Amino acid sequence: MLQDLRYSVRMLVQNQAWTLVVVLTIALGIGANTALFSAVNGLLFKTIGVTDPDSLVRLKYAGKNDMGNDFSDYGLSGRDDAGREIRATFSYPMYRTLRENSRSTLVDLAAGAPNGQTLAVIDGRGEIVSGFLASGNFYQVLGVPALLGRTLGPGDDRRDAPAVGVISEGFWKRRFGGSANVLGTVIRVGDVPLTIVGVTPASFTGIQQALGKGPDLTVPVALDARLDTSGRLTLGTSWWLQVVGRLKPGLTMPQVAGSLDGLFQQTARAAWASYFASLSDADRAISRNRDRTAVPTLHVESARRGIYDAGARDLQSVTVLSVVVAVLLLIVCANVANLLLSRATARSKEISLRLSLGASRWRLVRQLLTESVVLAAVGGIAGAVVGYWSRQLLPLSIAPAPVDWRLFGFVAALTFATGMLFGIAPALRATRFDLNSALKDGSRGSIGVRTRLSKGLLVAQVAMSLVLLVGAGLFLNTLRNLRRVDVGFDTMNLMLFRVSPALSGYDKTRMASLYDELQARLAALPGVRGVGFSQPALLSGGVSGTDIFIEGHVYSDAAPRAGESTRRSGNNLHQMTVSPSFFDTLGIRLRRGRAFTDRDDDRAPRVAIVNEAAVRKYFAPNENPIGKRFGNLIENRVQTEIVGIVSDVRYNSVRDDAPPTLYFPLRQRCCPSVSFEVRTAAEPAALVNTVRETVRQTDPNLPIVSLTTQAEQLEGRIAQEKLFAQANLLFGVLAVALASIGLFGLMSYNVARRTNEIGVRMALGARHRDVVAMVMRESMTMVAAGIAIGVAAAFAAGRLVSTLLFGLAATDLLTIAIATALMIAVATVAGYLPARRAAAVDPMVALRDE
Repeated sequence: MLQDLRYSVRMLVQNQAWTLVVVLTIALGIGANTALFSAVNGLLFKTIGVTDPDSLVRLKYAGKNDMGNDFSDYGLSGRDDAGREIRATFSYPMYRTLRENSRSTLVDLAAGAPNGQTLAVIDGRGEIVSGFLASGNFYQVLGVPALLGRTLGPGDDRRDAPAVGVISEGFWKRRFGGSANVLGTVIRVGDVPLTIVGVTPASFTGIQQALGKGPDLTVPVALDARLDTSGRLTLGTSWWLQVVGRLKPGLTMPQVAGSLDGLFQQTARAAWASYFASLSDADRAISRNRDRTAVPTLHVESARRGIYDAGARDLQSVTVLSVVVAVLLLIVCANVANLLLSRATARSKEISLRLSLGASRWRLVRQLLTESVVLAAVGGIAGAVVGYWSRQLLPLSIAPAPVDWRLFGFVAALTFATGMLFGIAPALRATRFDLNSALKDGSRGSIGVRTRLSKGLLVAQVAMSLVLLVGAGLFLNTLRNLRRVDVGFDTMNLMLFRVSPALSGYDKTRMASLYDELQARLAALPGVRGVGFSQPALLSGGVSGTDIFIEGHVYSDAAPRAGESTRRSGNNLHQMTVSPSFFDTLGIRLRRGRAFTDRDDDRAPRVAIVNEAAVRKYFAPNENPIGKRFGNLIENRVQTEIVGIVSDVRYNSVRDDAPPTLYFPLRQRCCPSVSFEVRTAAEPAALVNTVRETVRQTDPNLPIVSLTTQAEQLEGRIAQEKLFAQANLLFGVLAVALASIGLFGLMSYNVARRTNEIGVRMALGARHRDVVAMVMRESMTMVAAGIAIGVAAAFAAGRLVSTLLFGLAATDLLTIAIATALMIAVATVAGYLPARRAAAVDPMVALRDE
C-alpha cells in the first residue's frame, strides 16, 4: 500500500496542471457538502454543552390543557403520535411538586424560563440584554461550572436572599472587556439592584437548543417576584417554566413518565379547582371558566439537544440544499471520472505493458483506485477549507456547528467515497484489455469502450445540470412573484423601530404620554412625512389573535373531541393595537365608517375597526358591520363597537392572503412595547442617527430595539425562498460550467483521436462545414439525450418542491424551456470550439501522421 501511495503521488506531481484542475473540481463538490453538513450537524446531532447530556430529560405535556388560564411557551414542540399538540412549560407550584416526588426515578429536577429582552442599567446607561430565570439547582443539575466566580446555588433562590446574577462569557467580553473585576459589579434590572457573581463558559449556550447564543444574564427564579407583577410564582394556573431533570442510572424515560403522570394530572386539577373556588359567583358563571375538563398527559423526552428540536423551516431548508449539493457532487464525480478516463487512455501502453509483465488486473485496479483516493484526499482538504469559510454564508436561523469530530468524520468519509465513486469505473475500464491488440499502435477497441463510458457520463452531467437549472428558475420565479405581491400598503421609505418602556418602569399613564411625545417629536423632524405605531408590526414575525363573539350571531356548542372541554369558541381573528395615525402612515385605505381619533381613549366607549377579509368571512353579504358590537366572551358581546372597515393587508406572511383582522385603538389598550413606523420622504437610512438622537433626548434610558426598514423586514419574510434561489442558481451555474467543460474536453479528445480520419475525409473532398456539422452532430446528440433525461427528472423532482413554490407550477413549461435553451446554448459553444478546430485540420499533415 505504501508503494501504491508513493507511486500515486509521483504520478500526480508529474502532471501538475491536470492534477490542479481535478483537485479544484473536487474541492467545489466537497466544500459545498461540508458547509451544509456543518448546519446539519448543529440541527440534528450536536448536544447542549452540559455534563453527560444523554442522561438529561425534558418534561412536556401533550393534549388540550384546561387547567390553566395563562400559558407561555418559547418555541414549537410539534405533535405526538396521536396528533395532539405538545407544549413545554409548567407552573412553578407544579415544578415544586414534581421535584419533591421524583426522587425514585430522577437524580433531581431543575427549572428555568427565558425572560425575554430585559433592560439592564450598567454604569448609568441602559441597554437591552437577553435574560433567563433559573432555579437554584439549575447549574448543578446540568453540570455546568463557572468560567469565573461561581454559578447560582440553592441559597440564591430564596425571596430573602441578596439579588445576584451570572452573565455569559460573550456578554462579559462584549460589555466588560473580559475583566476579572466584573465580579461584584452591581447592575440594575428594573427596580432591582443585583450583583454579578459569576461568568458561564461560551460552551454553554442555554437549554433551548444545542446551537445559538445563550442568555446574557441569568438570575434566580425567586427574583421573579420582584421583576414580574403578575404573581405567577405562586399561581398554579400560570404555566411558564421549563423543566429538565437527570435520569438515575438504569432507569428509562417511560418509567419516569409512568411514575409522574398521575401526580401531574392530579396537581393540575387541584390547581384549577383552587383557582375556581377563589372566584366570585359571577366570575364562576363566565363561559371561559365553565366546563374546564381537559387535562393533558405528561411526556418525558431526551433533552440532550435542549428543550426544543430543530424547527421545521430549518429542516426543510437543509433537506432541499442537501439534495442540491448532492447532485452537484455527482456532477463533479462524473466530470472527474471523464478526466480519469482520458488520462487512462494516455497511459494505455503503460497499463498493457504491466499486464503483459505479469501484474494482475486487481493489482492495477488497486493502484488506480489509490491514485483516485489520493486525488480525492487533496481535493477533500481543499474542500474542507472552502466549506469552513463558506459555512457562515448559509442564511439559516441558527449558526453552523463548531468544528468537531463529526465534521472531520463526514469530510473523511465523503472524501473516500468520492474517490471510490469517480475512480472505480475508470479503473475497471482502463484494465480491461485484449493484450495482443492493446500493444499494437492505433488500436481502437478499448478506446471505443472508454468513449462510450465517457459519453454516458457526459449525458448524466447534462441531465443533472438541467435539473439544477430548472430548480434555479423555479425558485427565482417564486422569489420574483413574492416580491411582486401587493401586501396592501406602501413598504417603501418606511422606517421601523421598537421601544419597550415597560422595561424602564413606565406605568400605563406614562407609557401613553411617552408614545404621544415620541410621535410628536418624530413627526416634526425634517424629511418625515408621517409617524404611527402599533403592536405588533406588520410582516414582523409577530402574531396576535383573539376570539370574538358578535352581537346577534349564534355560537352553538361544538361536539368535543376526546379529552377536550365543551367551552364555546367564537370567531377567530388576528388583532393589532394601533395609533390613530397608523392607517394614514402606512397607506391603508378606509373603506367605510371612520378611523380612530385621539378621542378614542380609555374614557371613551370601546371601538374597533375590521378589515374586509373579516367582513367577508364573519358577516352575511347584506349585513352591515358598522355599528355591530362584539366581545371576547359570550357574556360581553356588546362591549366593543365596530366603527370602520379598512382594506386588507398581509399580516405576517407574504404567501398567505390577508387574514380576518381586528384593529383596536392604542389609547384604549396601552401596550408595554410598540413598533414605530416612520414614513420618510427619502431613503430612511439618512434619518437613522436623527431618529436615535430624538429617542435619546426623550428618554436616555429607553433603548431602541430592532431598527430596520419595512422593505428589509419584507425581505426577511422571504429569506428561505431567497436562499433556495441563490443556492440553486449558484450550483446550477457551476454544474453547467462543469458539464460544458466536460463536453469540451471529450470532444477535443475525440477530435484529436480522429485527426487522421478527418484528414482523409477532407482530402476526399469534405468541406469545412461538413466537418463542423459532423462534430457538432456528435456532441449535440449527447446533449439532446441528457436534456431528455433531465426534463423527465425535472418533472419528477418538481413534485418534491411544489409546496415551496409561489405563483407557478413545479412543471412550469416556460421555466423548463428557458433552462433547456440555456443548456443548449452553453453546450453549443462548448461543442463548436472543438468542431472549429477539427475543420482547421490540414489534410496533408494528417495523412503524413498516418
